Amino acid sequence: MADTPGASEPTLEAQIAAYQREFQDLDPQVEQIVSALGRLNRRMNVAYGRQTATLGMSNAEWEVLKALVLGGAPYRLGPGDLAKRLGLTPAAMTHRIDRMVGDGLVTRERDESNRVRVIIELQDAGRQKWLEAMRLATVFEEDLLQDLSQDERGVLGEMLTRLLRRVEDAQPDSGGRLTDLA
Repeated sequence: MADTPGASEPTLEAQIAAYQREFQDLDPQVEQIVSALGRLNRRMNVAYGRQTATLGMSNAEWEVLKALVLGGAPYRLGPGDLAKRLGLTPAAMTHRIDRMVGDGLVTRERDESNRVRVIIELQDAGRQKWLEAMRLATVFEEDLLQDLSQDERGVLGEMLTRLLRRVEDAQPDSGGRLTDLA
């Protein structure tokens, strides 16, 4: 597959050659894989951002909707739980929730069983936005993987899952905000 970098980004080959020039111990095969994964992740996030923008929301808001859906029915979580799941500070979570409440995607109410606790609940409009974003993402993802056979998709999925597990085992806090980087 041809690499089509942005105007200021070198091709993968040029990047690896520069790294090898400066750091001779580099394994070019490992660097190709890691760099390609990083670039793919960035470009996919841009594509998803464009899709969610057409729906009048940001990727960040889509992540909140996704967390509520993944939490299961009745699609309710506390803001602290949401912040932890998304690797955010409570202040950043509050900012997201404020906008989403204003857009009618979620509600923020006191928990009747514990008046100190606040509950964020997915609303029908939020669920519809999440479903539409999923429809758009599915089309994009199918297009992305169109050149891979079902067997290749299975193998790639298994390999990426193994890599993910290795990172998660080595860095248990990697799913959220790293306390040593805060």
